[in-house]
Amino acid sequence: MAPISPALTLRPLPELDYHDSRSVSLPESITPIGAWNLMTGEPGPLMRLAFKMRDAISSLFGVKRIGGFSGRRRESVQAGDRLDFFLVEHSAPDMLVLTERDRHLDVMICLSIADQLLTVTASVVTHNTFGRMYMLPVGLAHKLIVSRDLRRLKRGLDDMASNRSNKRIPRA
Repeated sequence: MAPISPALTLRPLPELDYHDSRSVSLPESITPIGAWNLMTGEPGPLMRLAFKMRDAISSLFGVKRIGGFSGRRRESVQAGDRLDFFLVEHSAPDMLVLTERDRHLDVMICLSIADQLLTVTASVVTHNTFGRMYMLPVGLAHKLIVSRDLRRLKRGLDDMASNRSNKRIPRA
């Protein structure tokens, strides 16, 4: 039986307009903010272009520009801080909860860690037609982006572990 994720969502699953949850086994311990840093640390050109397109189209409908991920590393965050365009609603050693809310939709991203398993859960509640239309392409893209980010995280952790094991202590 698969472990049950402790992830938080905006509402119970049947009441969500979008829900996606993806997990990866961690080769070593990491905090949720550490995972966030590895996953969003170097936004590639396609991601930057996607956010520019999102901002250009959405701004026509009165949605604020979000600019995308800055790549800025954070060692810690607390409730009330911002991680790029997300508001930190909760930060603990095993969970990071981020939200963005506007008149079209509410988004929650929850990074939770239990038993060396990181789960990234997205939940969305839409408020109007624009929010529903917005989520059609974004919902599809989100799954691809999170899967890519989890692969990046795993590679980054594997590289860090490999670098540590390659550092040998000279013998006297």
